[in-house]
Amino acid sequence: FARLLAYSPTITKRCRTRPHRAGARRAGFLFGRNAIAGAISVHTARPKLDAYEGYAELDVAERGRIVGEAALNLPLTDKLAVRLAGYGGKENGYVDNAFDLAADRLVAFRKGAGRFSALYEDGGFQGFLTLEYEKRNQSPAVYRATELGDSYDALVSIFGLTLGGNGRDIDSDLGFGEADDSTIFSAGLELNFDIGGATITSLTGFKDHDYFYAEDFDGTPLRINDYRQDQTGEYFEQEVRVVSDADGPFSWYAGASFYNEQIDVLFGQGQDEEVYCQYYYGLSCSDYFAGGGYAFTPSPVGLVEENAVRGRYHGWAGYVDATYAFSEKFDIGAGLRYSRDTKKFGIQGLAPVSQLGNAFALGFNSTDFLTAKDDWDALTPRFIARYRPDDDWLIFASATRGFKAGGFGSFTIVPDSIPFSPDGVDVAPGDAFPDPFDPEKAWSYEVGTKGSLFGGRTKVDANVYYYTYKDLQSNVPGVGGGIVVDNVGRVKGWGAEGQVRTALTDYFDLLLNGAYHNSDVTEAQALCDDTLDCEGNPLAAAPRFSGAAVLNFTAPLGAGAVRSSLEAFGQTETFGGLRRLAEARSDGYIDLSARLGYESEKGWTIFGYVENLTNSLYYTGAEEGGGPIPAHFIGPSRPRTFGVRVSYEFGG
Repeated sequence: FARLLAYSPTITKRCRTRPHRAGARRAGFLFGRNAIAGAISVHTARPKLDAYEGYAELDVAERGRIVGEAALNLPLTDKLAVRLAGYGGKENGYVDNAFDLAADRLVAFRKGAGRFSALYEDGGFQGFLTLEYEKRNQSPAVYRATELGDSYDALVSIFGLTLGGNGRDIDSDLGFGEADDSTIFSAGLELNFDIGGATITSLTGFKDHDYFYAEDFDGTPLRINDYRQDQTGEYFEQEVRVVSDADGPFSWYAGASFYNEQIDVLFGQGQDEEVYCQYYYGLSCSDYFAGGGYAFTPSPVGLVEENAVRGRYHGWAGYVDATYAFSEKFDIGAGLRYSRDTKKFGIQGLAPVSQLGNAFALGFNSTDFLTAKDDWDALTPRFIARYRPDDDWLIFASATRGFKAGGFGSFTIVPDSIPFSPDGVDVAPGDAFPDPFDPEKAWSYEVGTKGSLFGGRTKVDANVYYYTYKDLQSNVPGVGGGIVVDNVGRVKGWGAEGQVRTALTDYFDLLLNGAYHNSDVTEAQALCDDTLDCEGNPLAAAPRFSGAAVLNFTAPLGAGAVRSSLEAFGQTETFGGLRRLAEARSDGYIDLSARLGYESEKGWTIFGYVENLTNSLYYTGAEEGGGPIPAHFIGPSRPRTFGVRVSYEFGG
């Protein structure tokens, strides 16, 4: 389900994204559940038993940006401590909508979040509880047609389409409005028991969310494809693991987990009836219906197609991992995980008000939920070897099998002959079923090193990787505006990543990181107009080169230090599809930022900053068009922004 439920990172201790390689670790252990594309490891600052401390920070910048966060650590006894953390912020938008210049600018947000955590320790027992609540109201993704390609040319020819505004603006009718609103509650409980020679850990998690999203997907002032999603869900997970902590060359951990998830969604897609008739029939709807001897009455809401989705998922997994140290310099490890996922899925197409029926997005309506149930399992190994030639360097190599369970499409049914045919009206349960897709499988191989040079003044981290995917899960073009999830072809990918941080002088240090990525996709006709023209092309939306550089300056001044930095990050061009069409090309870019401030020994800091120093215009990405939907850019970059950030830390 799209665009769902990110953390407010300001109240986390550390958040690391592990990209693209199968079988990424979660929270330092083997494999996230079905995490084939990567995993996010979130580390929350825990309460401290021995310190009364806290901090507060305020960030004020252009466009009414006011963001604050604070945390307080309170030891209650020598065994119990709590931590309170909060976040609140707002920022007005920077994207004008030429369709309605009186409306508020887009790409704005209002967020609030809080976390309560408690830590209890007594001998060999430790308990850690977290309770989190977040409410956010922000803009959805915004789109602007690239004004290139056959789909756009057809709209110009039929409707005389022109776009207003500049490259950082949009020109969209926003037929469903615009929203990305969520209310999220989550709770977690970690219990650790030291049993001598091993530690038993119980991890319990629960999350409840309400989510509403609305966007104009086509990026034009014509009402071609508006989209909305009204969703509720609950998720529960329980994991138990045992980790050895005995001395000796052999170490191991093992565990098992279970999850249960419930999702209920109402989707809606909207289009102007006259746009539909003119594009597909070359006539007004009245003239088209009159040709068949019928009268046409316009719908007050246009052509709005809705469908409900109900997902009931559960699964379990067991894993074991062992490491043997042949010496202080060399060790090898191997792990094995078995997982099984069961999904029960239902889809119901609702009858629209429009006389056109479900003519564009769904192609069917049903009398009740059409249901299906399936399960998938996999045995996924992992191997790693580590060599430490000295105290400063580590060399490692790994091979990991990845697996992502199959599922069901949220907008399509089988048999394929039913949608967009007379049989697609009032479909009964048992006559059709949700459209299934198969699991995604991968192997990932990595060799890397990390260490230090020049007496520790320079830190180096580098790796090369190679991966293969089979039955890649992807959105593929459907009939009309249909959204279809299918398995497409095979992917081979390879690349390199590296990072160097070095102290240039007593006052300057430099951080450089860069990445190279390439890939080869085959047997992906569904993404290439059912042709083989895309054989050997690289994956969409992946830059060939990307990187960042940060030059830091620190100099003592009075009872503190002056600090400044100059930062740059960027990437090369990307394409919005496997066909690498010119109309769905996003240019490469470099984004510069600068910061200057003072950090006092008494705990307070003040920094001024400017982000996107050159006011560079670039986009999050682009997508290919199809039918009446033209190719479009997604998410214009935030403009040059001046701001001030102040903070104060106390205690400790």
